[in-house]
Amino acid sequence: MPTATVTSKGQVTIPVEVRERLGIEAGTRVEFVPRSDGTWEFVAAGESVASIRGMFRSTRSASNADLGDAIAEAAVERYLG
Repeated sequence: MPTATVTSKGQVTIPVEVRERLGIEAGTRVEFVPRSDGTWEFVAAGESVASIRGMFRSTRSASNADLGDAIAEAAVERYLG
């Protein structure tokens, strides 16, 4: 089982085997997720929403009023059927 030591600055070097299995490279964000049994899970964080900016073309833009109306309609459908 791979192990690591925490430095006096709170830093840990992730073992190569773990980095390779999780696809962690320099600059990859990681998350420490608390579990209900009191342990913690260490995972490579997913892509941020900002990373997909510009990936899709917009055919039209929506105003805040349009977005508010759409949210209100969805809420009515969900909670009032």
